[in-house]
Amino acid sequence: MPLDGWSYEVTGVEHTAPDRVTARVDLGYRLRGHDRRPVTGARVLDLTERDGRWYVTGDRPAKGAPRQLWEQGDVTVVRGAHALVLGVGRQRARLREIAAAADRAVPAVAAAWPGDWARRVVVLVPGTLDAMGSSSGRRGLLPGIAAVTTGETRGGADAPADRVIVNPDAYGILGDFGRQLVLTHETVHVATRAHTTPSTPVWLSEGFADWVAYRDAGRTPAQAAPELRRAVRDGEPPVRLPEDADFAFGGDPEALARAYEGGWLACELIAERWGEEELTAFYRAVGAHPGREGRWRTRSTTSWTPLRRSSPRTGART
Repeated sequence: MPLDGWSYEVTGVEHTAPDRVTARVDLGYRLRGHDRRPVTGARVLDLTERDGRWYVTGDRPAKGAPRQLWEQGDVTVVRGAHALVLGVGRQRARLREIAAAADRAVPAVAAAWPGDWARRVVVLVPGTLDAMGSSSGRRGLLPGIAAVTTGETRGGADAPADRVIVNPDAYGILGDFGRQLVLTHETVHVATRAHTTPSTPVWLSEGFADWVAYRDAGRTPAQAAPELRRAVRDGEPPVRLPEDADFAFGGDPEALARAYEGGWLACELIAERWGEEELTAFYRAVGAHPGREGRWRTRSTTSWTPLRRSSPRTGART
């Protein structure tokens, strides 16, 4: 792995015996050519004193923290023009295919979101769905979830680096279009990180990512939102924007699909009525707002006006 920095910041120390110490630390590391800021993760280190010197005798994730990819097996590295793909237990040819799709995703996202972002993406491909959950720190992922993007809510351009994590099983059964859609969607989360804050509702962050992914795909609304179409045909059209809880993993897959499709449709309507530049301006304005309340004025279930601020705050969020 092309490491370009490795550090531990001690956050707590416990003496468990005269010659043994347990330290709580924050690991930070960067990958050369890809990370402007380090990836961070909470770890627990065991240290033992021998002959007057202290040695690290244990190194594990803190409770609830992600398990690093290299803890899961030997890592295979594939480099693309814009992507770095790291895989465990995967054939190099498959990793090259993923790198090629990520290379196509980066310029597509840059065309829709031309702001200041690295225009590079790091993709992790664990060996199993359980390993994907360990890498992302998210247990109970649905088998049908093809990929997730990890990151931190911390604010501004100094937010820790993101990782796109692919579910090898779900991703592998998709066709070429589906695979490209997934990696373009996840790359949008990487690009918009600095403007995605706790004020940003999930329908907007996920809907915008889908909007970019479908932007030049030539798909009809019925093709892009089949579950939503089915609900309308059954006489159950959406009466509100999706709530954050509607996007929770582990629930009803059809309800989750409707939530994503509802977010996409809302963004599509904004872009169609006011233009693509207004949609991106809306995204930035909502993220810059100091809180969830008062982010926009609702006119109807499909029409609203961004509340603009003279001195917007920026931030970042998972």
